[in-house]
Amino acid sequence: MTQFDENAFTEAFNDTYASDDEQAPRRRRGFRRGSRNGAGRTRAVIIGTGIAAMGITGVVGAATGDNLREGVRNGTTTSETEIVSNIAATNGLKGGYSTRQSNLSNSGGGAIYGCRSTEGSSASNPPKNPCVRANNLSTGFAFEFNATNGTTGGAITVGSGGDTKKPFITNATGVATGLNADRVDGASATDIVAASTTAAAADATQKANAAKSRWALVNEKGEIEEQSGGFKIIDCYVTNDNCYLDAGSDLKGKGMNSTIVLQNQVDVDGAAGADPNFGGEVTVSRCQIPNVVECAPAGAKNDNALVVSPRNSDGTATSATTRKRFYVTVTG
Repeated sequence: MTQFDENAFTEAFNDTYASDDEQAPRRRRGFRRGSRNGAGRTRAVIIGTGIAAMGITGVVGAATGDNLREGVRNGTTTSETEIVSNIAATNGLKGGYSTRQSNLSNSGGGAIYGCRSTEGSSASNPPKNPCVRANNLSTGFAFEFNATNGTTGGAITVGSGGDTKKPFITNATGVATGLNADRVDGASATDIVAASTTAAAADATQKANAAKSRWALVNEKGEIEEQSGGFKIIDCYVTNDNCYLDAGSDLKGKGMNSTIVLQNQVDVDGAAGADPNFGGEVTVSRCQIPNVVECAPAGAKNDNALVVSPRNSDGTATSATTRKRFYVTVTG
């Protein structure tokens, strides 16, 4: 406890209780230590009112029930401090609020509220109160935030952030006025719809083209063994080591693919026993592409023809005893 200053208290006492017309003289006369008429009485008054004086002047730390002190830390209370008023709202700059806290510094800091609440809410059982709660018991707003001249209203941060953290939760599912997001990842709603439409159209086209795909299976003898329709052999291993097929329609703008087909039961070379095949290479192209592909057989010099080149795994041309089975597919 801070040491009590008897002289300071005497000066304050004289200033407080002297009458208006004699306040200055009493301040000069005062109660003097050692006076025959005033010493004992002064000491008695000081002792009798010491605790009250300390509470009034704020010499000791404030606790529950004491006055709030300005500019220092007040003591820890054990019950709520209530400030209740009945003040009507106004259109003026001031009025209508129970309390007002303002900081004139340009570094801000009107108020700060800290607490140690653990996970939960005021509706939890047991309740876990937030650091700040605004509860409107009628039909108006519970809060307002306004940045008069700023470009950003404020920030809500949760720990280090990330997808596992939520900025807030709400049970309101209505559209928030002014928060109808026009952009997602920089794209406007119009952009998103257009992109979705374009993607959907491309997907539909791809599916439609896939549905129009046709295929043929050519065996080791250079014959069409199976097909979905429209193909015929023009020349296979006659003019050269390639196979030329007529697709039955114009191949411009169409996709093509060819694949070596596995087999383990076919006798390719005519000798006893099967000649299994599990590998090889094959390429395919449309015939008659200017400055790219020129097909040799006369019947393949048109836009309906394609050429397939089966090869051994080392890239060499196949022979009559090493022919490959292959699929060829035309899409679109």
